[in-house]
Amino acid sequence: MTINEVLVVKSPKLGQIILAKTKQKSYFCFHIKHFKSVKLKMQPILALIEQKKQEYAQLPLFNFMQNKSINPRQRLAWAPCAAHFIMNFGEVNKYFLRVEPTTDPIQALINKHTYEDDHHWLWFLEDLKNLELDKSLKFSDALKFLWDEETKNARWLNYHLYRYTSNATPIQKIIIIEVLEATGNIMFSTAAEIGKEIKEITQKPCRYFADFHLNVETGHITGTSGIEQFLQDIQLSEEARQEACELVENLFTVFTQFTNELLVYAETHKIEQELKAA
Repeated sequence: MTINEVLVVKSPKLGQIILAKTKQKSYFCFHIKHFKSVKLKMQPILALIEQKKQEYAQLPLFNFMQNKSINPRQRLAWAPCAAHFIMNFGEVNKYFLRVEPTTDPIQALINKHTYEDDHHWLWFLEDLKNLELDKSLKFSDALKFLWDEETKNARWLNYHLYRYTSNATPIQKIIIIEVLEATGNIMFSTAAEIGKEIKEITQKPCRYFADFHLNVETGHITGTSGIEQFLQDIQLSEEARQEACELVENLFTVFTQFTNELLVYAETHKIEQELKAA
């Protein structure tokens, strides 16, 4: 049995259930109890992610990005420094988070989500051009930049994501996605405001640094209604809970290092030329 499509639905009698559609167009119902091998709910893990998200939102980069006394293009000058992470993000979704075919309904939810997240790098490339950050470099200089000391935390973040996703269970992948969505929601809610300022000046809309992107960075795994309650009701063993807490802490640590690196880059790479008005 290979699952092609999943829906999280609420039954008056059964509560939260997963309705899975197979390749043969047969439907199977998985009650949340199907995943309750033990006693502790996922909700405290989601609460920890929310707590770490609020701490992440206080990082100095976001104050810098909100400072309207600074030219809006300068407030996004960190974009090239983030390239290694952004360009690899699609690969993480395609080759590490996604597993096809699958008979696991939670993995099927993950697969659906990855198809939303695996192509955002295309919007990033568009915005680099519109922001006039698309400089020409010799190939050797481009490679040196991507593997330079000043961009090492972007690479380090990717390596951690590869490490944590390569042998992860579907529930561990859900936790990783929730951290990715939480940090992305903070970043793009801030960047989208700068995108609006830039559009007013140039009449050129951004897509990566814009509401267009923010609208798909909901803060949670996407593509299925009722997912938040479903996630809260998943249960974990004590050992799995401890591993999940450690995973959340470690991921926010590397995201913090990466984000702090972006600020250093933006502050040390001054953009002299203002954006041209349309």
